[in-house]
Amino acid sequence: MSRVNLQFIKGLAKTTPSKIILLVVDGLGGLPDNVSGKTELETANTPNLDLLAAKSICGLSDPVSPGITSGSAPGHLALFGYDPITYLIGRGALEAMGIDFPLMPGDVAARGNFCTVDKEGIITDRRAGRILTEQSTKLCDLINNITIDGVTVLALPVKDHRMCLVLRGKGLSSAISDSDPQQVGMAPLKVLADNPGAERTAEIINKYLERVKEILSSYESANMLLLRGFDGKPELPAMSEIYKLKPAAIASYPMYRGLARAVGMEILKTGISVEDEIATLKQHYANHDFFFIHIKETDARGEDGDFSAKVKALEHLDKLIPEITALNPDVIVVAGDHSTPATMKGHSWHSVPVLIHSQWCRPDAVQQFTELACIYGGLGRIAATDIMPLAMANALKLNKYGA
Repeated sequence: MSRVNLQFIKGLAKTTPSKIILLVVDGLGGLPDNVSGKTELETANTPNLDLLAAKSICGLSDPVSPGITSGSAPGHLALFGYDPITYLIGRGALEAMGIDFPLMPGDVAARGNFCTVDKEGIITDRRAGRILTEQSTKLCDLINNITIDGVTVLALPVKDHRMCLVLRGKGLSSAISDSDPQQVGMAPLKVLADNPGAERTAEIINKYLERVKEILSSYESANMLLLRGFDGKPELPAMSEIYKLKPAAIASYPMYRGLARAVGMEILKTGISVEDEIATLKQHYANHDFFFIHIKETDARGEDGDFSAKVKALEHLDKLIPEITALNPDVIVVAGDHSTPATMKGHSWHSVPVLIHSQWCRPDAVQQFTELACIYGGLGRIAATDIMPLAMANALKLNKYGA
């Protein structure tokens, strides 16, 4: 499994006028439907992605390693060229950065889901029916700015059922376990310390969650909180330093803006639709030489287990591909951070289709952008961390190595 050495790439990278667009289709990969025997990509009518694939070099990528199911953060970091095992960032820190919250040294942040529990305290819906941001904002107000053992606990709305929890005080540690079992039919987990130095932080979180349980007990759907991904403020080498790029991110969901900010991208203000994101791309196209565009709907519908809705999300994106290709970027990469098969209602370990298009790519025989077709592509099966160096090479942004 290839592991990119960022310092090695830094020594080869050079600044050129060429432009790269990395289109990340969240949860891109799928599995065959039990009725049709086809995946979401194989079912969807995607003539524009297929045409692009026919002029590209294609393959499959593994976000972390074969057999390992990747979270969104490791999957994206790999696509940006950062070894996701070396640079593991907790989701809480990314959520905080994504909503522009000024994390301070010593803070500990967690990703939160408002959820539904029954009278026995068993989780029946991890996302509380995907409540709207307006409602979750009001709930955050109820459980915000609570002090426990000298530590201030802040509850910050993010989007829909998602929120961010930030602990601010002395002697905190992020070495604690999640309260989210990430499945229904179980009670929220007690938060445990991974080492003796984190016992106080775990105790504070457990006390806070008991308080939350009391405050939200009168609500039918969003009546409890699940926490995961505890971490402090991350420090990663910037893409501008490693790749000599002027990178920009176009993402509607806060966590992905947080990921982009963690690697030093400029965050471009955009709307919530794919159309909004492409309009933002056009507006800022002259000002940057690398664009990360994030498409969320495919992943959300896969997690819902809604096969046909994921198909429609892929078809919706496909209709807008000509607006991207019309800009004539030097390199277009279409990839996914992980697979989210609707049949599994969650992330999976399956490799993800990827295409790289440029004047200098060596097109293969792939004629459709699907899992089955990409098995036979010229890229073969590669580590997701290899995609960024390949994009840089196709943009003629890497010097020769050695004499």
